[in-house]
Amino acid sequence: MSRSRIGIVLMAAVAAVVLTGGSATAAPTPEVYVALGDSFAAGSGIAPQTPSGICGRSGVNYPSLLARDLQIPVVRDVTCGSAESANLAGPQRGPGGIAEPQYDALSADTTLVTVGIGGNDIQLVQLAARCIALPLSAPCATLADDTYPSRIDAFAATYDTVLDEVARRAPAARVLMVGYPTGIRPGGCPDRQPVRPTDATYLQARIDQLNDVMEAAADRHGATYVDLAESSRDHDVCAEDSWMVGIVPTSLDAFVPLHPTAAGHANAARQIEAVLR
Repeated sequence: MSRSRIGIVLMAAVAAVVLTGGSATAAPTPEVYVALGDSFAAGSGIAPQTPSGICGRSGVNYPSLLARDLQIPVVRDVTCGSAESANLAGPQRGPGGIAEPQYDALSADTTLVTVGIGGNDIQLVQLAARCIALPLSAPCATLADDTYPSRIDAFAATYDTVLDEVARRAPAARVLMVGYPTGIRPGGCPDRQPVRPTDATYLQARIDQLNDVMEAAADRHGATYVDLAESSRDHDVCAEDSWMVGIVPTSLDAFVPLHPTAAGHANAARQIEAVLR
């Protein structure tokens, strides 16, 4: 090959790297996307709700936004409000219906899987309810029967099981474990949300602990962890521009307390897309 020809080839290669932000090839669009998870993934209570039986999926949850933005041709969103890890493998029964096991949506042709699960298993919302400051109530951070830290650490084994099963059913898929967003800042905001400062710090510490356990499990299994906590830190329930519904809902567009709003799901979609790029 002549020197001039070599020079042309090299310049083309450099141009390709520059245009793709450092990579000579863009990430391929997923062909078959399966979304697994609980209400934080389903967008329960966020308008518009889709016809999803007992699951309460929103039409603007992050799986829907991800599918739209990436133009994924086949999408199986089986996220479901109140889902626990057991509902990935078994049916979920609720008032007025049954949701089939979420794993059933996985197949050998699946190329992308997002998983957001665990909060209901360790009862994060119940913990938040215990942390509401009421007359004569004890601080949730000092309850004698506090088993949350050990319960969260023990949940690592469940994440291992989940990731093993996803890999078995969808061996060709890229798997993303989607963490939980920041709920409340250290010290809280007693003037806006009825939670004692020490309890606010304790509650967020447990959310952070669950995220850490999830991230470690993803690392062990070659999956990718998507951090939502950092990007949502200035948009907790105390913020003016909050991406979380407070203990007392203030919007008709999102009415499930202590859950992300549509803006929270839009942020989740952005973080996932950034990881995929």
